[in-house]
Amino acid sequence: MSKANKKSAHRKDHHHQAAAAPDRSAAPDGARVCIVFEGVDSAGRGTIRRITERTSPRVFKHIALPAPDARVKSQMYVQRYMAHFPSAGEVVIFDRSWYNRAGVEPVMGYCTQEETKRFLAMVPLVEKAMVDDGIILIKYFLNVSRDEQTRRLESRIDDPRKVWKLSPTDLKSYRRRYAYLRARDTMLVETGSGWAPWHIVDNHDKKRGRLNIITHLLSQIPYEPPGPMDVKMPKPPSHSGYVEPESSRPNIPTPF
Repeated sequence: MSKANKKSAHRKDHHHQAAAAPDRSAAPDGARVCIVFEGVDSAGRGTIRRITERTSPRVFKHIALPAPDARVKSQMYVQRYMAHFPSAGEVVIFDRSWYNRAGVEPVMGYCTQEETKRFLAMVPLVEKAMVDDGIILIKYFLNVSRDEQTRRLESRIDDPRKVWKLSPTDLKSYRRRYAYLRARDTMLVETGSGWAPWHIVDNHDKKRGRLNIITHLLSQIPYEPPGPMDVKMPKPPSHSGYVEPESSRPNIPTPF
């Protein structure tokens, strides 16, 4: 991407973040919005941070669940996800979701093929129930080439600022990339539906991919921008004779 295009993308990024931000206190018209992000490892689900960083955390909820414990494993598979479904005025974003059962779990041997088969047959019905109840369900799958995936994983190894992103499972799953892609292909065919289609994203260029996702996302949610807010700062408060005591003054080192 040229320098001019980068500047243009940066401006558009801020524009789209501003478009997402006016939720302030609620999703449009009390809507219930559920967004699912899936993708190959290192495909750039950091897009979620870009979507949420200038929005209210009371409205935009980022859900990234840990590995299930014994109690959770005893439940109906989708039960722990349903607990996070949106209420009126909320946008819930799943960073990985119930689709673990169609991807990472069978590929890594965490579930049986029969369990995955049952899941693939069941999940379109669950999603139809969600949509019929009024939830706006939007599903994204992020793709990235093998070479770009390799580059991103290597950068995590080499950069101490990124190494926290790297888990032992990431490297194991990298070796099984094509098993993941086969699982992805089956998942897209079996769980894409008229009420909950998959939206496929080429995320080789993260900036462009992010802009494309946010643009598409904004087009999927009915929304009327609010008028300008009539907000004025009051006069500065009077100190009324207050004198700050020594005990409340800064006492940490100030090397900067």
